[in-house]
Amino acid sequence: MKAFDTKLFKRILFYTKPYQWRFNGVVIWAVSLSIFAALRPYLLKETVDNYIKTNDGQGLLFYIMLMGTILLMEVLSQFYFVYWANWLGQDIVKDIRIKLFDHMLRFKMKYYDNSPVGQLVTRSVSDIEAIARIFSQGLFMIISDLIKMVVVLIFMFFMNWKLTWIVILAMPILLYATRIFQLKMKVAFEEVRTQVANLNTFVQERVTGMKIVQLFTREDIEFEKFKVINDKHNKAWIKTVWYNSIFFPIADIISSFTLGFIVWYGGIGIIGGDSVTTFGDLFAYTMLITMLFNPLRQIADKFNELQMGMIAANRVFAILDIEDQVQQNGTVIAPHFKGELSFKDVHFGYIEGEDVIKGIYLEVNPGETIAIVGSTGAGKSTIINLLNRFYEVKQGKISIDGQDIKSFELESLRKQIAVVLQDVFLFADTILNNITLDNPMITRELVIEAAQKIGVHDFIMSLPNGYDYNVKERGVMLSSGQRQLIAFLRAYVSNPSILILDEATSSIDTYSEELIQAATLKITKGRTSIVIAHRLATVVNADKIIVMDKGHIVEQGKHAELLQKADGFYKNLYDSQFVVEI
Repeated sequence: MKAFDTKLFKRILFYTKPYQWRFNGVVIWAVSLSIFAALRPYLLKETVDNYIKTNDGQGLLFYIMLMGTILLMEVLSQFYFVYWANWLGQDIVKDIRIKLFDHMLRFKMKYYDNSPVGQLVTRSVSDIEAIARIFSQGLFMIISDLIKMVVVLIFMFFMNWKLTWIVILAMPILLYATRIFQLKMKVAFEEVRTQVANLNTFVQERVTGMKIVQLFTREDIEFEKFKVINDKHNKAWIKTVWYNSIFFPIADIISSFTLGFIVWYGGIGIIGGDSVTTFGDLFAYTMLITMLFNPLRQIADKFNELQMGMIAANRVFAILDIEDQVQQNGTVIAPHFKGELSFKDVHFGYIEGEDVIKGIYLEVNPGETIAIVGSTGAGKSTIINLLNRFYEVKQGKISIDGQDIKSFELESLRKQIAVVLQDVFLFADTILNNITLDNPMITRELVIEAAQKIGVHDFIMSLPNGYDYNVKERGVMLSSGQRQLIAFLRAYVSNPSILILDEATSSIDTYSEELIQAATLKITKGRTSIVIAHRLATVVNADKIIVMDKGHIVEQGKHAELLQKADGFYKNLYDSQFVVEI
């Protein structure tokens, strides 16, 4: 396995282009920091050899002041280097996060069917933050350390080439240890990121489904599962701790032995009258070796941050590279439709080779209300998914007002189709914002007027703060029936050409059902409506009833007509399900 992926690194650097001046500025500050840092030991050598040994107090004071000035410049360089590097990193991840979220918004529903929510959250949050550390803790820190090492070596050769060769001979040992460390840490960090994603997925699913967990008394079972996953996460991190625990003591030992050998060798030279080595050299090399070996030691540490960031970037880019988006080749802006629908020989399956819709033909006239009934898995909701282009048809064509829906610009098409689902999703926001979805064209006055027309205004005003009542996450502060009423109003104010009610009246109380039935009559009036039927009232009032079974349309007609068919599909459904409700 490669310790460093050059292709991936170049792709990350592509996002620095809009901030090129800042990128260059960080490099300049890194160079300044390295020069000022290496100057201090050199000035110390000059101070010892030329002013302390000669008892020159005035020269000593001057050099002390000079070293103080250099130290101040080093501190300023360090400040701007760290600040700009972090600033650049945050702006880059801001851009990547925006691009990632925009990309995810346009995926086909099939992608979300197969992708755990927890993993997507991990990619969008923690993995993105890991990319920021490439610049704040990884790349630029490594650049700074490398520059510092080069500058330090130049100063060391300039001061004493004999002692410098001792350092040069020791460096390959540390470089080899660093290389092994990098390879091991790359594997370990990949395992860490995998276990983090698994942990996030597990926790997110259990928190979301906590009601089911408690209803079926699975607390102990889920706790044991969590302990197993958490243990794997812990072991993945322990492996990185193990490698760090081995490497850094080895690096310290090599550095200490090298320093000890230099002091011994240089001291012997001074005692023996060697004119090359001075006391100032020994003082300076005590600092310079630390400046040379510590960056090398830190490069390994910063390389860990770089590795973590690149592994995270690889996971994020893997999502950005997915071409599983709805094809938006349509160029026609969808008008306010008359509402004529046509399904011609439509085939579709969620899984390759397993069709759910098997060659259906269906015609719906403008302004007509049709009900689609059938047993679970018959393909009722799939028709709705195809009409909204959440999925693409495998074969055949769906048309609105005689034009293939693929020819319409996707956003404009969906604006003309309003859907009320059985499981209503509400954001943790006010009722008003959940109705308008922040559409500036839908005013508070318009919402109130619409609510009064369909009979839900009084219900909303009965809540604390009325339209400004915060329903909390997923609308938990409202009953299922109340959420349905909000969904009906949301559909109504969007003024759609086509309305779809996907079993919108199931599993609600009688009072809410009465309000919803009254609202249904209002919002379906004058527009084409498709009702995935579960309750008797919506079926009886439909202009046409479509009966589906195993992906086929097996019967269609009015309620009374279908009841006349002895042993028909609809009559059997009616007898087994609907008569009970009368």
